[in-house]
Amino acid sequence: MTIEIRGSRVVYENRWMRVREDAIVRADGSSGSYGVVEKPDFALVVPIDVDGLWLVEQYRYPVGGRFWEFPQGSWEDRPDVDPRELAAAELREETGLRAGRLDHVGRLFAAYGYSTQGCQVWVASELSAGPRELLVEEQDLVARHVGFDEWAELLASGTIQDVNTLAAWALLCARPPEGLALPDTARLGGSGDIRR
Repeated sequence: MTIEIRGSRVVYENRWMRVREDAIVRADGSSGSYGVVEKPDFALVVPIDVDGLWLVEQYRYPVGGRFWEFPQGSWEDRPDVDPRELAAAELREETGLRAGRLDHVGRLFAAYGYSTQGCQVWVASELSAGPRELLVEEQDLVARHVGFDEWAELLASGTIQDVNTLAAWALLCARPPEGLALPDTARLGGSGDIRR
């Protein structure tokens, strides 16, 4: 579909996002408008070892609840940061983990019906522990390791509700980095182990 932009104006802006409204004309001549949320890409990291993976739980203000998800975030003051640097920093910040190996799995759009933001998906392995570097907004964040059987239960029960976490896991299962084999239990069935 061809859409012509007739005008655009910023209707709201803060340090995390900019919201614009575009006046448009469609191919059939009808007019309309689109609201677009402009945000920089964020990194989502799947920290994985032979026994399971790491999740973080934090309060998500817009929906008023605490949720389990993979570590993720962006730097609003450095929107053009190297994606690998951002992924390593988010992992360290939220979990205290350092990755000996960090593989890029792919890029997804977070919500392309209204936002420009992308999600850069990474898998972190060869993990070592260190201190967390939480931001003030993350002071109540909890990080914990879950085994693959428990992960499968969290998925099947609907406990994991973060769409980016679910999409990242699906992407990782569809195309794991070379040398990373996911156990059957992680894929919601059977048993197995992870081997390099």
